[in-house]
Amino acid sequence: MGKLLLCGTPIGNLEDVSLRALRVLGEADVIACEDTRRTRKLLSHHGISPRSMTVYNEGNERRKADELVGVMTRGKTVVLVSDAGMPGLSDPGYRLVKAAVEEGVPVEVVPGPSAAISALAISGLPPGRFVFEGFFSKKPGERRRRIEELSTERRTIVIFESPRRVEETLADLHAGLGERPAALARELTKMHEEVRRGGLSELLRSVETDPPRGEIVIVVGGAIHDAAEPVENEELARRAKELMDTGVARSEALSRVARELGVRKRQVFDALLEEKS
Repeated sequence: MGKLLLCGTPIGNLEDVSLRALRVLGEADVIACEDTRRTRKLLSHHGISPRSMTVYNEGNERRKADELVGVMTRGKTVVLVSDAGMPGLSDPGYRLVKAAVEEGVPVEVVPGPSAAISALAISGLPPGRFVFEGFFSKKPGERRRRIEELSTERRTIVIFESPRRVEETLADLHAGLGERPAALARELTKMHEEVRRGGLSELLRSVETDPPRGEIVIVVGGAIHDAAEPVENEELARRAKELMDTGVARSEALSRVARELGVRKRQVFDALLEEKS
């Protein structure tokens, strides 16, 4: 029986790789990677000539997982890497690990850099308890619903985003969570590494005037609520109606009340329905 090794690789600086990672990459029977060109750049930098390489990415991972498990059951060692960071974290890997475990193939991890952890550490926000959201949906409605679900999350929130959607995402975060301390980290460990810190509104203005490029991680402070008694539905409905009476759109009124009182937007909506009935 062979084995599967999940190997962390640098997120930017090619020097950020462990001695163990270099050894297992050199010993691997097969290196499975997202992009052979990216991985060959790392291997060449460290003088490693791979025995065999194969592409394992989002487009073929369902089919390729079974194929690679077959390789391992025949006694070969497969090392899985992503383009950057740890396989499986917003990158292909989960299906291969699951398939290997189900077939009784040993799975080991070779720890390495992680953009999520690096951004959390450098953000200046509380790192003790956090949640990793990966990439939000590209669909605005789904993204806003997920942000609404996070409105009462007290742990620090870590999000991946592309430069094309970062402005929209920051706008939705500010609308859905209210003003929160946050940080935007880009191109970590690379030549143009940058960390912008401030409130969500400040970061939004920053990307509007100076759009960031490269790989981006957004870190947002968690919700802070007083240990007060739960708010009654009558109070939720009253506050929402007061805002609506002044001309505020219903959706915005629900969002404001939810943010101010630390409840879900759906709870305010249900309170209004209950009040009408």
